[in-house]
Amino acid sequence: MRGVGGLWADLADLVLPADCAGCRERRPATRRGFCPDCVAALESLRPRPARPTPAPAGLPPCVALGPYGGVLREALLAYKDRGRHGLARPLGGLLAEVVAEAVGSPAPLLLAPVPDTAAAARARYGDHLVRLAGHAAARLRRAGWPARVVRPLRALPRPDSTTLDSAARARAAESAFRARPGRALPRPRAGGPVPVVVLLDDIVTTGVTLAAAARALTAAGLPPAVAAVLAATEKRHRR
Repeated sequence: MRGVGGLWADLADLVLPADCAGCRERRPATRRGFCPDCVAALESLRPRPARPTPAPAGLPPCVALGPYGGVLREALLAYKDRGRHGLARPLGGLLAEVVAEAVGSPAPLLLAPVPDTAAAARARYGDHLVRLAGHAAARLRRAGWPARVVRPLRALPRPDSTTLDSAARARAAESAFRARPGRALPRPRAGGPVPVVVLLDDIVTTGVTLAAAARALTAAGLPPAVAAVLAATEKRHRR
């Protein structure tokens, strides 16, 4: 996957911003959304297993591109909260790398992004994760992986998770997702391979949101085999 286009190719279509999305500095060498140093930092990341401790019930095996910090954190904040929607393509390409690592070998894929609430989607001018999933699927298809995005779930209104402690976040997640009424589930072709369902999110912290979405997908008839995320927060230990 690393040889398919590369991150610079993904960044070629972006409008030149005022500063780098990764370090937020104005630098003469800044091109296509990121400076060369930040591109190098993103390309140096390698997907690895990420599992919160304790892991909530129902959390599928999870793989993350890297820890939620540095250039990756700034890029996600720029994309989600600072209106840099053009970053969806390079970030989606990086998410495709995580999916490929999580699944292991080319197979038909159903990418199921954790849905935004209606309020969050309005604030971000669209579901930010659906945009990432679309670009990830396109990158995977170019690399020979049959992949498509499915949206069998809808998100119910819930408090902003950044304002909640872990216990409140778990309670909110329990009733966060429902199957979309009347949404037909994709069915494999007769005699064809069964697609691998991959649950997508941008960040995993406690894992309760991913676990709740995984349970809702399972109840809807699409149990996820793995989860793929861009970043995993790391628990800080008191000295």
